[in-house]
Formats: sequence, C-alpha cells, structure tokens
Amino acid sequence: MTITITAAQAGRSVKALLKGELGVSTTLLNRLKRREGALLCNGQRVYTNAILAEGDVLYVDLRDAPGSEGIPPIPMALDIRYEDEALLVINKGAPLAVHPSSFAPEEPTLANGLAHYLGPGFVFHPVNRLDRGTTGLMVVAKSQYVHNLLRRQLHSEDFYREYRGIALGTLSPPSGSIDLPIARSEDSPIKRCIRGDGLSALTDYETLSCRVGLSLLRLIPRTGRTHQLRLHLSAVGHPLLGDWLYGEEDPARIGRPALHACLLRLRHPLTGQLCRWTVPLPADMARYFPDFSHTEESTDKEALL
Repeated sequence: MTITITAAQAGRSVKALLKGELGVSTTLLNRLKRREGALLCNGQRVYTNAILAEGDVLYVDLRDAPGSEGIPPIPMALDIRYEDEALLVINKGAPLAVHPSSFAPEEPTLANGLAHYLGPGFVFHPVNRLDRGTTGLMVVAKSQYVHNLLRRQLHSEDFYREYRGIALGTLSPPSGSIDLPIARSEDSPIKRCIRGDGLSALTDYETLSCRVGLSLLRLIPRTGRTHQLRLHLSAVGHPLLGDWLYGEEDPARIGRPALHACLLRLRHPLTGQLCRWTVPLPADMARYFPDFSHTEESTDKEALL
C-alpha cells in the first residue's frame, strides 16, 4: 500500500497513522518493523516513531511473510464465487473440513485446496468457519492485515450472515430468538452444551415452510459460538435433520446436518463497498423444499440491519 500524506495527516507518526487510519494491529506492526523493506518513507527505511509531513510517500508492505504453516497443497475443485487481491468468497461443499484436524489428519481440507490454488507463500486466514458438514458461503482473507479488518466486522452490521436449516418438527412460536449460553461439554472433546456458566449465545429464527414433519428455517446467528445453530435448535427440541451430534443420524434422508450458509454480506475492508453474495440450497436440502431451491433475494430482516 502506498499513501501520499495529506495536510490532515501531517504531523502524525507512522505508528499513529498505521494503527489509527489503516487498522494495523500491534502484532502486524511489530512484524513490519522487523521485516526489511516493509516500511519506507520517500523510498527510505522509516521508523514507526517518525513524524510524517505533507507530501511524504509512505510505502507499507502488508503481505504475509512466506508461509510457514506446512499445509500440503492438494488439487481439488473449488466453487469460488468472488476473488480479488484481498479476499476470496467460497461456496464450501460437504463433507469438507475447513482446516486440518488431529482427529482426521489424512483427510483433505479446504486449507489444502487453497494451498494448491494460491501457490507458494500461502497462509490460511479463514474469517468465518463452517463445520465440515455445513455447506455454503465463507470468506478467506489473503493476508493477516485483511483478516484482522474483517474479524473486527464479525457480528456487526457490516458482516451479516444467514443460514437455512431443516429442523425436525414445528417450532412454536414459528419465529423468535433462542438465547442460551454455550459451554464446552465435559464428556466430549468436540461437543458443546447449554450451561449457565457458558458464553452468551443468541440466534434469531423464522419458519419459512413446513412439510412432512420438517421445518425450513431462516437462521441468523447474532453471536459466533461453536455449533451454535445446531445446539440451540436441539436445546428447544427441534434438532437439525441428520445432526448426528445433537440429534439423530439419518443417512437415508441426508448424510449430514441439514445446515447451509446461504447469504453473506460484508463491507470490503479496502474499498469500503458493501458486498453481498447468495447461493441456493444444495440438492440434498432442496429435495425437501423444492419451492426454496432458488437463490433468494434480500430479506426484510437483512434490510433492517
């Protein structure tokens, strides 16, 4: 990034400008200070306490240092819905884990696929994660800097997500909120539970359609706890179809928890533009609610944000 210092910015230190206007984290700032050629003013190395003058040209190399994660590249088909120099938006399939796990270290993951797609120097920066059995939209930053900016947007008006879920039975009332705290389960390394001393968790829901003992729900997570949507629905007596962890496995009907991230809206971290993507229900969910198999337009709930 190259910045020509304006009259309004003159008199500020490099550190104040980077942290205040560009949102550079302390960790990244320390990394920039140590990296040769990462901070230049008028073509010369500059220290972060240097005072800038009007007309100075500040160069900041915000790219990641060479990748050190050791994620092996594996070629795979990726459904990329958007890409620029800052980020990727991917429609993730199932069953596909986002990153390698000690539970299945040999299983190919989205991280492996992106390591192959993006090539040498790859560092994995997923902004919002999806369970291996959850399909739909997720965003991956191409640098730690962009990742930090997007993470600050999470659960704010600038980063909005909607899911579709197929739950067992009929919820009463048909729309509302589930406000139940979530904690780690003492009986399982991956399971979560509802417990009074857990972290606050809030989910908004709305019933879109009911048929054959199933409900298609619009789900909006207002917080981002692990397994939040799955656990909240189970806690009110209506687990997701096929949820082997919080309900019952049902491979004859669907081979995973019936959950899909259908809508993603964010403010682009570099341009400030409000961006929006949608994807339709996958085939294994659409078969139960064919009238909702298309890509949906903005909802009233989204427009209110």
